[in-house]
Amino acid sequence: MNVEVEIQDLKQMIAELLRSQMETDRKFKETDRKFQETDRKFKETDRKFQETDRLLTEKFRETDRLLKERFQETERLLNEKFKETDKRIQQAFDLFEGQWGKLMESLVEGDLVRILRERGIDISDTYTRRKGNKAGKSFEFDIVAHDTTEIVIVEVKTTLRAKHVKAFLNKMSIIKELLPEYKDYQIMGAVAFLRAEEHSGVMAEKQGFFVIRATGDSAALVNAPEFVPRVY
Repeated sequence: MNVEVEIQDLKQMIAELLRSQMETDRKFKETDRKFQETDRKFKETDRKFQETDRLLTEKFRETDRLLKERFQETERLLNEKFKETDKRIQQAFDLFEGQWGKLMESLVEGDLVRILRERGIDISDTYTRRKGNKAGKSFEFDIVAHDTTEIVIVEVKTTLRAKHVKAFLNKMSIIKELLPEYKDYQIMGAVAFLRAEEHSGVMAEKQGFFVIRATGDSAALVNAPEFVPRVY
């Protein structure tokens, strides 16, 4: 009798243990399912983040491209506007320089004979815009005044600067190569201007040039009384 009871109790115990094991397995499986579901959701969330990141990256790239294109177009338009403005300023400046140059030459040429005759140079004739090309060297002289033995070359500038004096000096140093028809003449140089900068008037006189300044509707020689021109 006791043996049967013990066997019955053992069977119940085993059955209880089996039920408990099965319940534990079920709970583990449920937990594993929940973990898998959570993992799936994490993966889905990560995929959505990646998709969002991709879309944002594409959007930023597109925005950056559009901004660059707009900046480039704006820069191009500004450059064109600046070039057009520079062109107009240069045209206005060239017109001003050209008109003043013509006025200057008219003033100087009108008084030139009197000015030079007062200095003992008996000028009989003047002409303007003497152009030419000798040995591959192009040149132009604004005014040429001459008599039968002497010639004065005049460089006319609205604003005389040091660079103009240097350039004129270079031309005068080869004057008889440029104007071989005057090789037997005594050739002198002169600069004429409305105003002078960088002490260019003094510089010109030191180089032996006559210095002529236009004032109002006439022109006058401003060299010192003892000035002696350089003869080429």
